[in-house]
Amino acid sequence: QLRLVESGGGLVQPGGSLRLSCAGSGDTFDHYAIGWFRQAPGKEREGISCITGSGYSTHYAASVQGRFTISRDNAKNTASLQMNNLKPEDTAVYYCTADLAYYCSSDQWPNSYRGQGTQVTVSS
Repeated sequence: QLRLVESGGGLVQPGGSLRLSCAGSGDTFDHYAIGWFRQAPGKEREGISCITGSGYSTHYAASVQGRFTISRDNAKNTASLQMNNLKPEDTAVYYCTADLAYYCSSDQWPNSYRGQGTQVTVSS
């Protein structure tokens, strides 16, 4: 069973950048598609990005397309979410997720395993 731990959240001004990291352990990391969800107060959880096990294919929700970039380093058992041009509406708890599958898509965000989450606050 894969365990996930996120880091890198914090407070940033609008237009700023943050990089979230996700460390995996407990199983073969590249057997898992990795995703990122976020949940803002009073809102439903939203899938925003995923990357296939090989790292060759990525997918993004329209709300983050062009601003966020997902990546992974299977040699280090880590995945990252680079977030640029952040907006106040990006404020949420961000979760790293995973499915035991090589592929993922915006119709099926990885969701079988989840980390504890990291808070991102975008405010001036």
